[in-house]
Amino acid sequence: MLDIFTLGEEVLRTENKKVTVFDDALRMLVDAMFDTLVEADGVGLAAPQVGVSERFFIVDLHRGDDSRYVFINPEIIETSMEECPYEEGCLSIPGLYHDVVRPRRVKVQAQDLAGKYFTLEADGLLARVIQHENDHLNGVLFIDHLAPEDRQRIERQFAKRQRKGRRSK
Repeated sequence: MLDIFTLGEEVLRTENKKVTVFDDALRMLVDAMFDTLVEADGVGLAAPQVGVSERFFIVDLHRGDDSRYVFINPEIIETSMEECPYEEGCLSIPGLYHDVVRPRRVKVQAQDLAGKYFTLEADGLLARVIQHENDHLNGVLFIDHLAPEDRQRIERQFAKRQRKGRRSK
C-alpha cells in the first residue's frame, strides 16, 4: 500500500507534469494505486495524493475490473450547465465531508495506460469523481470550492485530528 499525502503537504498544491512515458513502471504504480484505493475504501485517487507529481488519476466505483478507469493527461473538454450538490470527502482529508456543487455531467479526454487517447462522457458519481480527481492535478482540493468559513472549519477540524493523532502515538 502506498502512503496517502494529506492536507498541508506541498505535493497536493502543485501543478503536475504531463505523463510522457507509458511503461511497466507506470502500470505498476497504477496497480499499486488501485490496491491503495481499495484498502483506503475510496473511489478515486490522483497521483499527487501518493506523492507523484504527474497528471493522472484512477477511479474504481464498484470494485471490479470492468468499473476501473485510468485517466492519464486528462482534460475536461465539456461540462453541463446543470449543477448539483453532493457530499464529498477526500482520502487526503480523511473523515471530513461537505457538500460541493459541481456540473452534473462532463466530457473528458485522456490517455489510457498504452498512451491511446479516448473520450468519455460521464454523469452522476463518475462525473463528480472525475472532476474531484482532476482538481488534484491542478493543486485544488474539494475544500477550495467551499465558502471561506466552511473551508476554515474543515481545516481546523483536520488540524485538531492531526494533533490528537500525534499525541496518541
